[in-house]
Amino acid sequence: MKKLSFAFLLCAFFTISASSQIRMPAPSPTEFIRQDFGLSSVELTYSRPSLKGRNVFGTVVLYDSLWRTGANGATKIKFNDPVEILGHKVDTGSYAIYTIPHENGEWTIVLNKGFNNSGVSGYQQSDDVFRANVQSTKTSNKIETFTMQFTNIKPESCDLSLMWDNVMVNVPIKANIKDKIRAQIESALSSDKKPYWQAAQFYNEYDNNKAKALQMVNEAINQSGKPPFFMVYYKAKIQKDMGDKKGAVASAKQSMELAKEAGNSDYVLLNEKLIKELK
Repeated sequence: MKKLSFAFLLCAFFTISASSQIRMPAPSPTEFIRQDFGLSSVELTYSRPSLKGRNVFGTVVLYDSLWRTGANGATKIKFNDPVEILGHKVDTGSYAIYTIPHENGEWTIVLNKGFNNSGVSGYQQSDDVFRANVQSTKTSNKIETFTMQFTNIKPESCDLSLMWDNVMVNVPIKANIKDKIRAQIESALSSDKKPYWQAAQFYNEYDNNKAKALQMVNEAINQSGKPPFFMVYYKAKIQKDMGDKKGAVASAKQSMELAKEAGNSDYVLLNEKLIKELK
């Protein structure tokens, strides 16, 4: 009997040991996203549960209760530059994203310092950086796997989108890059090698200072020797925005001739279109 018991235990031990070596897919796999944004980047790490036939909101994810916004550990976001989220200033560093869904469709977004928390375990409200409310929207199709991604990406803003089941939540994020670029531009303009072309783009597209942009693009054209067709076209667009139709037409015609010489049909068409718009 003792020999039988020992043999049984030995068999069980090897069975358990063997089974412990078997790898299985994670039920809620982890995703890591790094998105270039502003003058740096933002990073997101979260786990992705699936519906599996369930209606999750109000049952699996309870209304009016703190949710880890995914599965497994706390969802982690890292900002490599300061940002602004829903009117709140957020410094460089790592944070946990918690959410509180409400039955009326409103969601409370919670940014918390406890990025190493195990889900909601270890959460302390005193570690909240901010709480802010956003309104969710309904999607036309059910989304099987919980998804977070950066959308609507622009130089100074993007959205963090949360999607699951038939619910979508967009959290706007802003980056203040104007002051940093302006400081770089002003410093470089005082050096021997002046970045007139980059300065023209900054004053036109970010600072909305058309007069300064026109001054810089003229300097860039003069600096280049033979005028580049793309710079002259850019000058024409600035002149158009300033209400100088005559000057814009003259620049567009010059750019078109330069583009023809360079064999660039795209800019020939762009200038033709611009001239038509100015008539």
